[in-house]
Amino acid sequence: MIEPYVAAIIQPEFTVARNRDDIMRNLDRYCKLIDFTVGYFWEHPCKLIAFPEYFMQGVTTPGKGEKQLSGFMDVAIEIPGPETDVLAAKAREYGIYIAGGGIVERLPEWPDRWFNTGIIIGPDGDVILKYHKWHVPAFIGLGTSPHDILDEYSKVYGSDIKTLFPVVDTPIGKLGIMICHDGHSPEVSRALAFNGAEVIIRCNAMQEIEGVSDPWDSWTFTTRTRAHDNCLYIVAANWGSVNYDYYPKAFCPGRSLIVDYYGNIMRQANYPAEGVIGATIDIEALRKRRALIWHNLWADLRTEGFREIYKDPLYPPNLFPPDKPPRTLSDKMKGAMESLRILYERGTFTPPSGLKPEDMPGELVKRIKRAQESGALRK
Repeated sequence: MIEPYVAAIIQPEFTVARNRDDIMRNLDRYCKLIDFTVGYFWEHPCKLIAFPEYFMQGVTTPGKGEKQLSGFMDVAIEIPGPETDVLAAKAREYGIYIAGGGIVERLPEWPDRWFNTGIIIGPDGDVILKYHKWHVPAFIGLGTSPHDILDEYSKVYGSDIKTLFPVVDTPIGKLGIMICHDGHSPEVSRALAFNGAEVIIRCNAMQEIEGVSDPWDSWTFTTRTRAHDNCLYIVAANWGSVNYDYYPKAFCPGRSLIVDYYGNIMRQANYPAEGVIGATIDIEALRKRRALIWHNLWADLRTEGFREIYKDPLYPPNLFPPDKPPRTLSDKMKGAMESLRILYERGTFTPPSGLKPEDMPGELVKRIKRAQESGALRK
């Protein structure tokens, strides 16, 4: 029997880190917010606290404020290490689980690149789950996906679905993590659910430009959809506000939310500022709901008809093998161009009027060159 408990989101204001000291200053603030959160929910204890993507180091985006690979490596950390030890001490102090994603991690096997990493720290202070973001989008971010180095990654860590999309069984339920872009398509949440997840922490740096409020608000509707599809809770954390010379303060303007296994919004922080929200997670109620076949989308799943979708690669694997990390966004466009070529050649997409399928990758090249010539993108 798992008693109901509070899961909370800390939607922080933070500074994009230039060095390790900046990371520690961010963490010092988070520790005070953890103190507030567990104190506020003293009567119905908080057992899980979630942070958003890039909550330690921040991230930069295309344009004059974009870091090159070396800038990210300057703030890359190892896990566990001094930075995660700060959170581990709080987890032990209060006997709670702390989760967060978008940690810029350096792995000893590939020290010339970084991975976008999600972690869960248990009440004893150990890192009990580590996940490397799968869907690192081509248009932003220089992090490496396991898919970018798939053959070598598989040799070190394995390539089965339980390894790539881990779930940890805990006294507060089965927990998993997905990070930002992972939640915009159904596959990662479905893989986590396949592995038994009952609560997914979705760590995001979701921007207003990408749809955090009406009329688009893809942030809310994809979170609700992933929860409904898989009959599980999603604890979805976003930034509150950010301090960086090249960003508006409300670059990723809050709207963190907690969604139940029907896809209903339980709580949402509808503001672009630092804040905390919490909602009750009832694992026993979820398990009873999953025992019913009414609108049980897993019990009604017929898989055979969909195998052709995933039979052949779309975005190419092993695009950035050992000693060849992605150094610029221009490097990452190679994968997008190949995906476009395949999508148009096989007829999934139809070109706009006046263009042929074989023209479409070249249209992306034209846009890149135009942006570079204007100074919007670095060469």
